[in-house]
Amino acid sequence: MAKEDSSTPTQQSPAGNLMEKIVALTKRRGFIFQSSEVYGGVNGAWDYGPMGVLLKRNVKDAWWRAMVHEREDIVGLDSAILMHPLVWKSSGHVDGFSDPMIDCKTCKKRFRSDDMDGAVCGLKPSKSPLACGGELTEPRNFNLMFETFLGPISDSSAKTFLRPETAQGIFANFANVISTTRVKVPFGIAQVGKSFRNEINPRNFTFRSREFEQMEMEFFCVPGTDDDWFKKWVEIRKRWYTDLGLSDGKLRLRDHDKLAHYSKATTDIEYLFPFGWGELEGIANRTDFDLRQHQRGIRTVGKWDGGDLSSVELAAEDAEYQKGKLSYFDDEKKQRYIPYVIEPAAGADRATLAFLCDAYAEDNAPDANGKVETRVVLRLHPRLAPIKAAILPLMRKDGHPERARKIYDDLKRRFFVDYDESAAIGKRYRRQDEIGTPLCITVDYDTITDGTVTVRDRDTMQQVRVSEDKLRDLIEEKIGL
Repeated sequence: MAKEDSSTPTQQSPAGNLMEKIVALTKRRGFIFQSSEVYGGVNGAWDYGPMGVLLKRNVKDAWWRAMVHEREDIVGLDSAILMHPLVWKSSGHVDGFSDPMIDCKTCKKRFRSDDMDGAVCGLKPSKSPLACGGELTEPRNFNLMFETFLGPISDSSAKTFLRPETAQGIFANFANVISTTRVKVPFGIAQVGKSFRNEINPRNFTFRSREFEQMEMEFFCVPGTDDDWFKKWVEIRKRWYTDLGLSDGKLRLRDHDKLAHYSKATTDIEYLFPFGWGELEGIANRTDFDLRQHQRGIRTVGKWDGGDLSSVELAAEDAEYQKGKLSYFDDEKKQRYIPYVIEPAAGADRATLAFLCDAYAEDNAPDANGKVETRVVLRLHPRLAPIKAAILPLMRKDGHPERARKIYDDLKRRFFVDYDESAAIGKRYRRQDEIGTPLCITVDYDTITDGTVTVRDRDTMQQVRVSEDKLRDLIEEKIGL
């Protein structure tokens, strides 16, 4: 089973302060809040505020544009979170989707025994495990899937799971997509959606959570061409991050030495977060494992009595199985086969966090009185920035607000823009810098007389005069549309 992270971030002490600053900024400017914070919070779950939801949506939209909109060989899907229990038996999640868990007998803190880097004591959170003087239990497997029940009766026949990955919904719909579209192998099915994993030790802000969003694509290809496709997708996916502004020097490719049972090859795209290297995306050659397993699972349905899934035996592979619903018939070559699959699986939350970390910067800039002060700025790629432009009347009189409102009303039909007339103009610039707004458009006395406005660039802080009727073109050019 593909886990969202197969590498463990290593701690870097000088960067702790930077991560604290980024977390503070996301709270202060409405990007990310802890779930149920007013009740004390829920560990491993996060809420995206007004700015965060726009940033994350832009990340997902950029992924969808690159993976579906701009390609002829990939179609989209939105499968349900709740699926037939045998889906998870067939995929192997019921029997094998687990982590080794250990507990401290004194502080009762729970850890993953294979991932203790960065873990802290339950009684002394500034120190390492066992600082409380306790001892650890023997490791035991802990299944990461959340259990739930379908219908009013909570027994084994009604038990199912919240999906731990979106991929299985794609495999289960392979036949539906083939029969209802004109796609031919090689082709892909892409999906963005929520997944849930009962992580033993969620940590590092939104990097490892119990509820998260994935951006996954399963690319079906002819056996024998899979190695070439695997290499292509590794290159394509790494380039996507750099095209959207991630520093190439903070990205690396890590090939897996130990492969999952379904994988022929796996490469992770990792980013150097302030807390260390962490996986953004895994590209795996899953061979024909998943479709083969679901072929067996489909034939098992009539034999399952709704009892304990762990004791279910999947139907055997035979000649009839090879002709099942999840095989593919090539009309030109008159051949039937089960396609191989290349899977680029990215985390939307992790990508969003990486873009935030990479964009965070501090520099020295003069305030309105000429005094040099520290400026905090998010140098987000304009395509990802929550707000594309802010419209700011210089004064709250003399027709400035009315003219600024007119510009705002015109631009908001095309872009996410902001209108702000409170506080001095310098403070308003700083607010927009902190949320990553690429352009600030100031309406002043000259606007009233000649129809030009002052446009300030976030990164250079340079200002130019532009005619009102050129603003749409200017923003589109800045975004890269």
